[in-house]
Amino acid sequence: MANHLKEERTLVIIKPDGIQRSLIGEILRRYERLGLKLVAIKMMVPNKDHIEKHYTLDPNWRTITGEKTIASYKKKGMKPPSEDPLEITAVILENLKTYMTSGPVIVMVWKGVHAVKIVRKITGGTEPLTSDVGTIRGDFVLDSYQISDIDKRSVRNLIHASGTEDEAEKEIKHWFEENELINYRHIQEAILYDVNLDGILE
Repeated sequence: MANHLKEERTLVIIKPDGIQRSLIGEILRRYERLGLKLVAIKMMVPNKDHIEKHYTLDPNWRTITGEKTIASYKKKGMKPPSEDPLEITAVILENLKTYMTSGPVIVMVWKGVHAVKIVRKITGGTEPLTSDVGTIRGDFVLDSYQISDIDKRSVRNLIHASGTEDEAEKEIKHWFEENELINYRHIQEAILYDVNLDGILE
């Protein structure tokens, strides 16, 4: 775990739809403008086994995700497809595996103060339809849970971003070897983190 908040890291994946819609530069620009530092990046086509392991790094993911999905249906006054969380998550996971292996993805590690929360904030909520204007998903996607349910597929929301610091560290280890993470000095860190800004006139 990071010793100082400026050392916090988070994992971001630009999903196949983000690449196919030529949004790579726009997505990177949003994170860079915040002051986050890119410390690892690669393009690959993951296999289904790798994607399943990614989503199930947390052993409770299947139960928690299923319960959240059931609650979301009921909140909207809709009948969930099942009352069994594991049955629902099995379908979600198969759809995710199809979605995430349909083409290349770009996997990145971003570093900086509150990296996990900042990235989640600028990325927007999981459902593009209800994501705030100004977020990446709110500005560039028109998909919704309703249409993805009708089409029996995953919601296409451009990006995966780690949800917590613990989740981020597990996901980074799943996607990257330690020697793929680059430790380097970025000039803007003097403005962001120098306590007295006394390095500016050196």
